[in-house]
Amino acid sequence: MIKEIYRRLREESPVPRLTFYIGLTIELLMVIIDKSSYINPIEGYLFRLTFLLFACKLLLTSYERWEWALIFVMEAVGLISYRVTGANDIIRIVTFVAACKGIPLKEALKYTFYVTLAGCLAIVALSVTGIYGDISLTQVFGHEAAETTRYIGEAAAEETRYTLGMGHPNALSCMFFMLAALGVYVWFDRMKWYSYLFLMLLNGGVYLLTRSKTSMLITAAFILGACLFTFAKGLRKRTVFYVCGLLVFLLCIAFSVDAAVCAQRVRDAQWNEFFFCNPRDNEHIVLLGKIDRHINGRIISLTDSDNNDGMIQTWSAFSCENNMNYYFDMGWVKVFYRYGVIPGILYVTANLFLLWRLWRRRDACGLALFVMFAVYTVVEAHLISVYIGRNYLLMMMGCEARPYLPNKSA
Repeated sequence: MIKEIYRRLREESPVPRLTFYIGLTIELLMVIIDKSSYINPIEGYLFRLTFLLFACKLLLTSYERWEWALIFVMEAVGLISYRVTGANDIIRIVTFVAACKGIPLKEALKYTFYVTLAGCLAIVALSVTGIYGDISLTQVFGHEAAETTRYIGEAAAEETRYTLGMGHPNALSCMFFMLAALGVYVWFDRMKWYSYLFLMLLNGGVYLLTRSKTSMLITAAFILGACLFTFAKGLRKRTVFYVCGLLVFLLCIAFSVDAAVCAQRVRDAQWNEFFFCNPRDNEHIVLLGKIDRHINGRIISLTDSDNNDGMIQTWSAFSCENNMNYYFDMGWVKVFYRYGVIPGILYVTANLFLLWRLWRRRDACGLALFVMFAVYTVVEAHLISVYIGRNYLLMMMGCEARPYLPNKSA
């Protein structure tokens, strides 16, 4: 009797889908609240609620034995992380990804797009009407040369940039990139040339408001890549593009690890170059210093704390409680610093598995999104967050998508 009730509840009732979408809605609303000026006083309770909802969906889903084994192992890793750090992020993420099974990918992403877009438009509307949230931000944004500010101590000039209620110009440009990428991916098969032109013009407009070069360039690169795959359909099936995507992904990881190893040497080389006209280090460090100048000091920012938080000597197998509260921009470094080397390797492996699935399905737009997210995460940590609704790749890892069926007659 109990087994029959369970079977009907799992296979014939709307309960599994309902619990999933209620949990997803709460997670997306928390992302929107985080981007606004409002401080969520019950965030911890909501995290527990969404975990319970996704756990219910998991228990009401049918899995193969190997899937249950994988879920058990990953939850065990999450439990170890929780005991070491006091943060339950990994447990929540694993439960969410597992709960995605049985949910159509495009359906979930389309729902995510509409909720996120509505929330962002609400924040913008409240800001521009003066009801809630600042429309602009005036402060030092750190684009002056390091020699005039860090070494000489000359005061940097303040600038006014638009936030439209999202707290920081980078947050506004980031959310535009995320929505543009998600929208193109969901409606990729219906995109026209004027759709891409419109998005490119919007991208230029957002840049004029925020002056965020990184997000503007990443968004433009994604739009151009998606446009290429739209009009050159024959390129979608070519394995060489997926291999290039793999190489770019591995390069992003390698560069991030290299930055974490060499950050102090980069800082010292920049100091020596300014005061002694000689970096007093090898070409590798000099090259990292040049790259660092173009990414607004992201590498040497890893040396800003007393412990050089973020540098590789602060990494450990499962991180520690002290690493949960220090923030910096380099996303891939944050993965290993905040969650530990073992969870970091597992997350990188999950991304590689996702890339393999994209290749099997010949999902070219998914490839463009995957690569641009990987590059963006080198310099920004938007996807590496306690907010599950920020990282669309998690849904792509867990949800079901129609596989690519090759044309045997070709």
